Amino acid sequence: MAGFRTRFILAILCMLAGTGLRFLVPLVASGTIDYALQSGTGQSRVVDFFRRTVEQDWLAGHLWAAGLVIFGLTCGAGLFNFMKGKLAAEASDGIARKLKNRLYGHLQRLPMRFFDKAETGDLVQRCTSDVETLRMAISTQVVEVSHALILMGTAIPLMFMIDARMAAVSFALIGPLIAFGYFYIKRVRYLFQLFDEAEGKVTAVVQENLTGLRVVRAFRRQAFEIEKFSGPNQNYRDLGLRLIRLMAIYWSISDFVALSQNALVLGIGLHFISSGSLTVGTLFAFIMLLNLVLWPVRQMGRTLTELGKSTVAIGRIEEILEEAEEGGTPDHGLPTGRGHILARDVTFSHQEGQVALEKVSFEVRPGETLAILGPSGSGKSTLIHLLLRLYDYQSGSIQFDGVEMKELDRIWCREQFATVMQEPFLFSKSIIENIRLGRPSAREKEITRVAQMAHIHETIHSFPSGYKTLVGERGVTLSGGQRQRVALARALLREAPVLLLDDALSAVDTETEEIILDALRKRHGKMTTIVIAHRLSTLSHADRVIVMDQGKIVESGTHEELCRSDGLYRRLWHIQNKEEPGGMEPFTMKN
Repeated sequence: MAGFRTRFILAILCMLAGTGLRFLVPLVASGTIDYALQSGTGQSRVVDFFRRTVEQDWLAGHLWAAGLVIFGLTCGAGLFNFMKGKLAAEASDGIARKLKNRLYGHLQRLPMRFFDKAETGDLVQRCTSDVETLRMAISTQVVEVSHALILMGTAIPLMFMIDARMAAVSFALIGPLIAFGYFYIKRVRYLFQLFDEAEGKVTAVVQENLTGLRVVRAFRRQAFEIEKFSGPNQNYRDLGLRLIRLMAIYWSISDFVALSQNALVLGIGLHFISSGSLTVGTLFAFIMLLNLVLWPVRQMGRTLTELGKSTVAIGRIEEILEEAEEGGTPDHGLPTGRGHILARDVTFSHQEGQVALEKVSFEVRPGETLAILGPSGSGKSTLIHLLLRLYDYQSGSIQFDGVEMKELDRIWCREQFATVMQEPFLFSKSIIENIRLGRPSAREKEITRVAQMAHIHETIHSFPSGYKTLVGERGVTLSGGQRQRVALARALLREAPVLLLDDALSAVDTETEEIILDALRKRHGKMTTIVIAHRLSTLSHADRVIVMDQGKIVESGTHEELCRSDGLYRRLWHIQNKEEPGGMEPFTMKN
């Protein structure tokens, strides 16, 4: 609300002005009718006011002026109503924009553990549909509730001033209508929460299916995916029908009560007119005033229901905003960024009882290359995540240039690493924009240089639009090897002290891999490099190799040292080079 209070205050003032003008319309009409008919044994209070303020002879000959007054009052009320809606919409749109920005910014700073358990589709639902629900509540429901309360607060004393008997009759069924709306809201609020959650599940299924569309087509799983979608969609539809039935019940009963209230006022009013104790104009005024109040009060049941839905949306939004952000420390006492990494007895678990790393120790000096080998699930990528501080280790120590990494600012830590992940992600932009993410200020000459190092420059030039070629979502219009090489160029452009390659050349052919490795070897000593790979040819030129298995380091040494020892590295080297001891040629899968 901060920054938008002025617009809301102006909207309320416009609402008050418009309400006042709308109430004058039935009073003017009532006085004109009674003055023209001279009905009843006594004159109404409105006619008495006319007689005191307007010359009788002029009024008798200019009754048409009342129509102009009513027209002017109606136009004025319409103008104020327009300004009320405009100001409320501007304020609510501004609040929704700020809330979306806040939510999106908060998501950028949440720890990875939050995203490990969250569904992407549900998060999208909360950041879009739930915020839109809240925006509608602020711009429409809050204003309508305020409008109904102002109408009632103005109409009740005014109607009792005109005729206390008819005022009592006019509000005889308003109380039951409000009570019915209150119990209806309590009944439907929980259903709204289930409906909102069901919509989030539908969104999650659609998002996951579209992300993995190629896998679905490759394994002919369309029928399964359709069946998988039908369950949440059926639940979503059933909850929607339950809401529609409840709404239909509310509108039917509220319509009956509202029409009964009108019939009651009209019947008793006609009785009073026949007995001479009420004027025609007064009855007309009561019917108009009643409808000014009755329909907004009837609408308030639906309005409050929508507000109930918005409270569910607020709760879902607050669940995200209440999540603690990644901790950070002030930028003081930062190391020089030389790239010296020392790990001692590092232990980490994603979940309690599931150890991913256990007492892992190693050292990489500035400019050295460390290679990491191990079967899937051995903890290689987890180690990279710890270095990037996507997670924090539970025990042990990782020092960067002699300073404990937990004591360093996360953003600064990540600036020291240029990373190519196991599954490189490219944005739906041009190739040059994707590479320039490494360093936005880079010139085209520098981009070309790193593209040549990643052996992707010639490939890019073969595209019709060259570096301006747009890649599809997640880079799907490029091959796996092309995506990896673009991601490698992006990392090299960063020129960070440490280069992390998490199986970054797995989709590249052997010849291309050798060209890239040769370019990287020429940079030996300029940056610390940590390489994860399954091809031992990629690792053989590293200064040190560590072999991991089940979260532990089981071997460590240079390529030559590990080939001389009887361990996993030596067996893998023989297999990949078809030199299995005993003369048996191992079976290897060829690309």
